[in-house]
Amino acid sequence: MSTETALHPRHEFDELLNSPTRLSILAALSRLEDVEFQVLRDSLEVSDSVLSKQATLLEGAGYVRIRKGHVGKRPRTWLSMSADGRAAFGRHVAALHAVLGEA
Repeated sequence: MSTETALHPRHEFDELLNSPTRLSILAALSRLEDVEFQVLRDSLEVSDSVLSKQATLLEGAGYVRIRKGHVGKRPRTWLSMSADGRAAFGRHVAALHAVLGEA
């Protein structure tokens, strides 16, 4: 393989998004502005601890914003995707499509 040859599309995968749960979080957030933690947890069929851990990793990478507040006296948490998260998700999905197109 020469240095001028294009790299295989799998090299564009975002390692952080190779986790099915983290990829599912960004996929859900890509369609919505703001999602309440409990709604996202239920739609992804994961536990509170799994969603919390994975969302924290995505927040650390700058892909997700986590906002805490209250509805009445009840604490609530909302998640949203950042611009960096949208870009990373878009690149990862494009790489997946490119790899699958070769099949």
